[in-house]
Amino acid sequence: MKKIMLCLAVIGMTFSVNAQIQTPQPSPFSKMEQVVGLTDVTVEYSRPNMRGRTIFGDLIPYGEVWRLGANQNTKIMFSTDVTVDGKTLKAGTYALYAIPNEKSWEVIFYTDSNNWGTPEKWDESKVAAKVTAETYPLPMKIETFTMSFDDLSSGGATLGIMWSDVYVGVTFKVPSDKMVSASIDKIMKGPGAGDYYAAAVYYLQEDKDMKQAKEWIDKAMSMTPKPMFYQLRQQSLIYAKAGDKKGAIDIAKKSLAASEAAGNADYVKMNKDSLKEWGAM
Repeated sequence: MKKIMLCLAVIGMTFSVNAQIQTPQPSPFSKMEQVVGLTDVTVEYSRPNMRGRTIFGDLIPYGEVWRLGANQNTKIMFSTDVTVDGKTLKAGTYALYAIPNEKSWEVIFYTDSNNWGTPEKWDESKVAAKVTAETYPLPMKIETFTMSFDDLSSGGATLGIMWSDVYVGVTFKVPSDKMVSASIDKIMKGPGAGDYYAAAVYYLQEDKDMKQAKEWIDKAMSMTPKPMFYQLRQQSLIYAKAGDKKGAIDIAKKSLAASEAAGNADYVKMNKDSLKEWGAM
């Protein structure tokens, strides 16, 4: 009997080793990468299909921990510290789990990311953060489980989760402003024209102190022998936002002339639109 079992095992191993046919995975692996502000965010997950099944409240019971996908647990990686629901998550890798309910989900960031599915033994001390997120009905069915980065800004994003007719979003914040401000403070001890320019444009984009932005852009332009049309364009916008319309018009005219000379139709139009808006055309 032992000899028969041994022979069967050897035959099975032979078939396994010699198998050449590859078949598609029923829940294929997916990887998303997104830069949010100055933070690299990566999500790795597997994507099951509905296949005619009722998903939430049936295939995936309400009130129970779900791996948020299929196969190995879903992972999310942050290159910097981030904030989720007011709680700081240190830079690193987390497993993502969810407890779906009809009107809201609990989404869990778990420090042990090396599980196949849910952990064999749940350890509450490994829960780095738990977020309650409202469910939103979708107007159509989503066949394949899908995750996305939504509502991107320099200060954060929303991790979107869609399947069947349900959408759930988990918002996280990144420390972009803190990082940029620290960089500006450090570089301003001995800045060059490019540093002044970058700091001024950042202040313009983030609607910060326009008086300071105007001072920096003026320093940048004074250190630049022949400012480019796009640099003059930013300077004119800063002047306008700082309340100096006359200065903005004068600089926009210079940017317009330079952009016409360079044959850049986009900047020609933008400058003309601004001059019209400011009453100069």
